[in-house]
Amino acid sequence: MNNILIILTGGTIAMKASGNTGVVPSPEFAVFLRQFPQLSSVAHVDVMDYLNVPSPYISPQMMFDLAKLIDLKIIDYDGVVVTHGTDTLEETAYLCDLVLTTRKPVVFTAAMRSGNDIGLDGPRNIIGAVRVASHHDSMDKGVLVVMNDEIHTARDVVKSDTGKVDAFISMGYGPIGNVDPDMVVYHRSTLYRESVWTDQLDTRVDLIKAVAGMNGKYIRCSMESAALAIVIEAFGRGNLPKSLVPDIEAAIAANILVVIASRTYTGRVLPEYGYEGGGKHLHGLGAILAGDMKGVKVRLKLMALFGKYHDADVVRRFFLQSLN
Repeated sequence: MNNILIILTGGTIAMKASGNTGVVPSPEFAVFLRQFPQLSSVAHVDVMDYLNVPSPYISPQMMFDLAKLIDLKIIDYDGVVVTHGTDTLEETAYLCDLVLTTRKPVVFTAAMRSGNDIGLDGPRNIIGAVRVASHHDSMDKGVLVVMNDEIHTARDVVKSDTGKVDAFISMGYGPIGNVDPDMVVYHRSTLYRESVWTDQLDTRVDLIKAVAGMNGKYIRCSMESAALAIVIEAFGRGNLPKSLVPDIEAAIAANILVVIASRTYTGRVLPEYGYEGGGKHLHGLGAILAGDMKGVKVRLKLMALFGKYHDADVVRRFFLQSLN
């Protein structure tokens, strides 16, 4: 039987409703897990009560510190399960996927329902995550996310709904496996794996979402605050209003990386449209097109790259060669 460490970071899975206060963090979750009888039939489990915070409080530096903790602790275990709030889970899981050095299974899980809701999903998700972390086929697959009996990669998974238990999906791709009652089943492997082994992050990366009729004031604000890179979630294939072009040109001239992702749910950005502000035009100006990566994860990847290389030209080359 495998030895698994469960690291608690808080979130809805560790919360309960408290009168008129609403759903808030509870100290009871760690006690519950240590007495959870079904876990003993799956693995030898230790519980580390690391954090108990709502996931909107989690910063990139906290994500990075968690990754370093996992790399340290997993030496003594066969795998690690992390319980996390759902709001930023996809970001923490992805950053860990980038910077972790271990090949052992690391699995994130969470709950959409708090501890005293009817039909709470947390206990089932924890059992599923421990089973996946204990499975021999989970080795060397990067960080995984187990929710609602599905197994997703950290790169592709997103939270798609505010409250449903099946909120976590890999849009356009689907899960890589399932947690069935009798066994863990993997259906496919992911072709896209990358690592940025760094000792620090540089968080001077901004994210801007495109909306109709916008101007370049947010780009100018990023430039004035000494951003090293600006990620823009553009329309469709990577297109923007032409009113942004002068400020994008100014940012690129100042050696600030401008990376274009899409605000759509699936698909890649491409140098297709040649009108002013179109993806082809922006690419010609020197903007980087981010493939199918979503903006929140592009931002974290750039933080890791700048933390490692400290040079915009090197970061650009690494980013471009790693795109699918």
